Amino acid sequence: MSRAALAFLLCCVLPAGTGSGALAADKPSLRVLVVENAPPMSFRDELGHLTGFSVEIARAICSEMRVNCVFDAVKQGELLPLMSQGKADIAAAGLLETPERRSRILFAGPYYRSISLWVARAGVSPGQAGVRVAVVGGSAQEAYGQKQGWPTVAVATHGELAAPLISGEAQAVLVPMITAINLQKNRAFRQLDLVTTVFQAPELSGDASFGISPYRPELQKEINAALVRIKRNGTYDRINSRFLPFRVS
Repeated sequence: MSRAALAFLLCCVLPAGTGSGALAADKPSLRVLVVENAPPMSFRDELGHLTGFSVEIARAICSEMRVNCVFDAVKQGELLPLMSQGKADIAAAGLLETPERRSRILFAGPYYRSISLWVARAGVSPGQAGVRVAVVGGSAQEAYGQKQGWPTVAVATHGELAAPLISGEAQAVLVPMITAINLQKNRAFRQLDLVTTVFQAPELSGDASFGISPYRPELQKEINAALVRIKRNGTYDRINSRFLPFRVS
């Protein structure tokens, strides 16, 4: 077979995997976990395909690394157990580095800055007696609330956070800023006339990064290098503009 024919076979005939980019023959597929129902970071479009800011950043990184990535959507609370047990290679979610998380998984370099917001009726403050706080199960916000001894109402996914406030089961919600922006798309939630304030806690703000399996430390350098490249070549900015109303890097 000629070189030209071989090149055509590799580029145009061999099937592509879930991730984009040519698959390197010496690299196995990577299992990438994303958070189910967490728009605009990760969600399913009208055709049921996984997409969102974090998902597309992960796809771009896989393309730069020239590896096939297989994406699986899981609940937030499943990320750390699966990653720490080596059942997945990458957690493509905006994870804040906490001591507990660092003891279980590795972290790539940050891909955006995150802050948390307190959303409640005027006069309802953190730690106030009788206030139940809605959080996502397995999130840094849930861990913080439990550490403070707050009564919390945990939901399985970010997309379900509005329900406890609309029903009156919770009187406040503690969420990442990007999730809070998405909540405002819910008409019933907007009608609650809640007040949003930046939550001042060091544990709930800072660099957000992809998680890496402790069994795959070599991926850390590769992912970081790929992230630098997609920021330099404009891919990151295009994805940012597609899913978010402001720059987050």
